[in-house]
Amino acid sequence: MSGRDQNAAEKSEAAAPQVEVWPEVERAESLARGAALKWASGVFCRPEHLERLSQYRKRESQRTASIHTRLKSVVQSYLEGVGWGLQQLREARAELREASHALKWSCSESSHNTEGVKSLETLRELSLGHRQLLSAVSNLPRLYAVHSMVSETERLVESRRLLEAHARLMELERWQDDILWQLRGAAGTASGTLSAEDEEMVARYFSGVGQLVEALGKELWAVVNSGLALARQNPTPFVSAVRIVEREEALDRALLEERGTGRRHSRPLPPGRPRCWRERFFQVLEEAVSTRFRSVSYMHTRGPGLAGHLSALQHGVMADLATVRHLLEHCVPPHYRLTAAYLRASHRCLQTHLAQVSSWELESGEIFAVLNWVLHIYNSPDMMGEAELVAEMKREELGPLISLEGLEQLQGKYVQTVRKSVSEWMRKALEVELTDWQRDQEPDTDHEGFYHTSLPTIITQMLEENARVALMIGESLRDQIIQMGLYEMENLLNRFREALVEYGKEHRRDLSNSKNKFYLHYLLASISNCIILKASTESLQRQQSSRLAGQFSWTPPNPLAALDRAVRRACRLAVDQLLLDLQPFLQGLLTRPWLVQGDPVPKVCEVLEVHLELYGSVRPPCRQRLQEEAQWLTVVEYVRALVQKRLVCRSLDERQQLSQRMALDDQQFRELFHGLEGEGSVPEVNPLALLPVLADFIRLKDPGMLSLEVSGLVARYPDISEEHVSVLLDIRGDVSRDVRGAVLEVLEQSAPPLPAGYRPIFTDILVPASTMPFCLPTAK
Repeated sequence: MSGRDQNAAEKSEAAAPQVEVWPEVERAESLARGAALKWASGVFCRPEHLERLSQYRKRESQRTASIHTRLKSVVQSYLEGVGWGLQQLREARAELREASHALKWSCSESSHNTEGVKSLETLRELSLGHRQLLSAVSNLPRLYAVHSMVSETERLVESRRLLEAHARLMELERWQDDILWQLRGAAGTASGTLSAEDEEMVARYFSGVGQLVEALGKELWAVVNSGLALARQNPTPFVSAVRIVEREEALDRALLEERGTGRRHSRPLPPGRPRCWRERFFQVLEEAVSTRFRSVSYMHTRGPGLAGHLSALQHGVMADLATVRHLLEHCVPPHYRLTAAYLRASHRCLQTHLAQVSSWELESGEIFAVLNWVLHIYNSPDMMGEAELVAEMKREELGPLISLEGLEQLQGKYVQTVRKSVSEWMRKALEVELTDWQRDQEPDTDHEGFYHTSLPTIITQMLEENARVALMIGESLRDQIIQMGLYEMENLLNRFREALVEYGKEHRRDLSNSKNKFYLHYLLASISNCIILKASTESLQRQQSSRLAGQFSWTPPNPLAALDRAVRRACRLAVDQLLLDLQPFLQGLLTRPWLVQGDPVPKVCEVLEVHLELYGSVRPPCRQRLQEEAQWLTVVEYVRALVQKRLVCRSLDERQQLSQRMALDDQQFRELFHGLEGEGSVPEVNPLALLPVLADFIRLKDPGMLSLEVSGLVARYPDISEEHVSVLLDIRGDVSRDVRGAVLEVLEQSAPPLPAGYRPIFTDILVPASTMPFCLPTAK
């Protein structure tokens, strides 16, 4: 737009009449002008752009015309709507005017009728009085007959003519309800309440009706309570009681339905309604079932009496159920499901009764009887598992007789009582065993010729019997009993080992005591007993379920380790006794008399032969172990006598004679121990092989070959020390200082480590201390 046009526009605006403009319009116009100027400055930024001014003006004119058209259309629609609204308001105002005129006319008519209603009040009062008189006249015969009917109904109740009594009672209650209803209607309060005086008057006059209800209910529940006995003799009273219950239920249902309709003139519930006698019927039935459990006392069910009591419960419950199924079920409507109700009642009463019994201080046999009855007998086909009873009600609906927690507590109590008994039996068995050790006769032998006493038989039978009895309840209880038995077995074996130690001490204190003449025999019998107990323990462990592993948070029992300790102690005592018997003869070995005469090796062999013969009465593998220990002890003591240097050779002839005598002794020992290698495990190093090696060492004529001989000796017996070799060199008597040094140097250089499984023999043979003066150097 040019400057001339803008000035002309401003002059025309100034010449136009002043019109009031809203602030919003001014602001909108200002914004529009600003936007137009901004757009124009962007489009016509250069002079050559003004050539397109006519195109932009034409386009904007068309757009402005389109906007004006739409605005006119919107304004036209708005004006039409406003016109229609105004028309509706005019019509509403006309209708309101008509309603106002009608209301004014009604008010005037009502004010005219008020005087007429006042004149009819007298007639209403007269009508009310006549109605009261009519009610009194119509109820007079009933009122006079109430007391006589109450007395007659009482006689019917006393004679247990229940149906007739109930019919009279229903009639009396109907009279009472009618009179109350009429009094409410006469008072003009059909849906309200009577005054306190009127209600008290009616209640006092019909007080006998309430007493009749109580008396009839008492007789009724007495009949229901004795329903089982009546069913076997005369079920008629029970049938009458059920019919009365059904009548009462029908009345309760009808009155509740009438009151539930919400009608204006519906009668209120009579006093004492609803009676809910059907619910009371089942309560009385359950009370009748529980009566048989209330008389049971703690004293009547102690010991074997509890098992008899549970058996009587089983027979009693099943007999009652048979009566209910075959007799009482036909005396009640089908929807009663009397058998299922009796099942539920019996189950609840048994739950309460067994909870009471479980709380008593029961012995193991009593707890077993309860567990067996609950877990097996109750759900068996002989009781609740019977097909007809299962069809009536599933076991899941009844639930367990004793909860899972209660069963665990009862089983724990059973394990504790059995443990106390087992511990006492084991203590007594050990006392009997200790008494047997003092007997002046050999232990008993079994059919295989092995020594034994009564201890393993008592222990094994007791543990296996307890496990077998517990298995009758379930594997879980069996596993707990076995676990408990293994604990007690471990405790017994620890005490048994202590008893063996004390037995050995007592024997060493008084070797001349005649009561200890069979000391070794009972030691060997103890070893055989431990082997029998080991077999029994392994059998018990195999019976345990695999799921028991990791179930206990405490340390699991380890009776096998206790058995091994006891066996080792008994074997050690037996070997000590062998050493004690050999001791008088060991002093003569490797001496000058022995070298000449050969004594006392024959006597040593006699002692060994006696012991080995006794070892034959021990069960394998301990028999082989004892024989090997005897062989080992013989060689160790023989070599110990050699290294004590009781005999030192002075010449080649003496060395030859010494080696020959040692070879003869080795031959006697081999004949004595002949056959041991085929009977069991052979030690890694045969101790008898040491004697020929030592004899060859002494027999060697050339001292220069001693280094080679020592190398072979060390290769076979790596635990030999320099002290042992020095003593052997001293016994030869012909070894120079240089040869001794060379031999010891070879020994030091060729000292190999002990191989795996090697049992050292020279470690048990101590070399006597040197007798050289303290001021001279001691040989290594």
